[in-house]
Amino acid sequence: MRAIRFDRFGGPEVLGLVEVPEPAAGPGQVLITVEAAGINFADTHQTDGSYLAADQLPFIPGSEVVGRTPDGRRVLAKVRGGYAERAVADEAAVFEIPDELPAAHALALLMQGVTAWHLLRGAARLTAGESVVVHSAAGGVGSVAVQLAREFGAGRVLAMASTPEKRELALKLGADAVVDYPLEEPADVILDGTGGPLFDQALDSLADFGRIVTYGSASRTGFTPLDDARMRSLNAAVVGFWLRPTLARPGAFAEPMRKMLELVSQGRLNPVAGPEYPLADAGRAHSELLARQTSGKLTLRP
Repeated sequence: MRAIRFDRFGGPEVLGLVEVPEPAAGPGQVLITVEAAGINFADTHQTDGSYLAADQLPFIPGSEVVGRTPDGRRVLAKVRGGYAERAVADEAAVFEIPDELPAAHALALLMQGVTAWHLLRGAARLTAGESVVVHSAAGGVGSVAVQLAREFGAGRVLAMASTPEKRELALKLGADAVVDYPLEEPADVILDGTGGPLFDQALDSLADFGRIVTYGSASRTGFTPLDDARMRSLNAAVVGFWLRPTLARPGAFAEPMRKMLELVSQGRLNPVAGPEYPLADAGRAHSELLARQTSGKLTLRP
């Protein structure tokens, strides 16, 4: 079968289309013929070797797919090696979805949607009436977080985005306003997947007992030092979040997925479909994602 693989760490140029043996499903697993594979920003970190947990080379990226099982079910599944024509998933990580649900909409709920859910529910511990600032509000995680924050009872949802088109999208998704730092009023919760200078600016815009949740480093500027005296003076908290260990907790994956699929079916959550690429163009997809040229959920089509 055809798959995208990298044999050395690097930029998008290391992603190559290769022929590999078809994976075999073991006990408790299911083989899926891939209709579409989701692209996440974490995939670019895996590719360049900067991911928190290094993977063994050679490596086929991709953690989520929509496809068909041998018995004909259309499913959304968490996998390893999803940039391929077929992939294997644990039965517990497979969700049956209707034929009318677009693949990109379903994929937007999986890694990115579940991340947004846990950022707000678990890491930030958002309570009703609190204000929320979402960085990269038109991106995969941000576009879901804007909507879930409203669903979870946020008093005000404020968006940050890099272009007029992305700002307009954030407002359509339900953000109350598009803002820049410094904020006119301090925020209770700030979700930051960018890091670098934006993280530093966000610290100064936290309300008393506010929380900034850091879940990524899209700026690739390295680690931001934290001054304990500054944190005491701010009377605020910095919360780190990583999805992989979170998913090991009971109910951390299946419960949010079921609830988000219900919200979509009820029209209360509207995933954003982004660009779609042929499987062979995975490198171009990563390049455009890294250049901030995209919004919504990016997908690959084998």
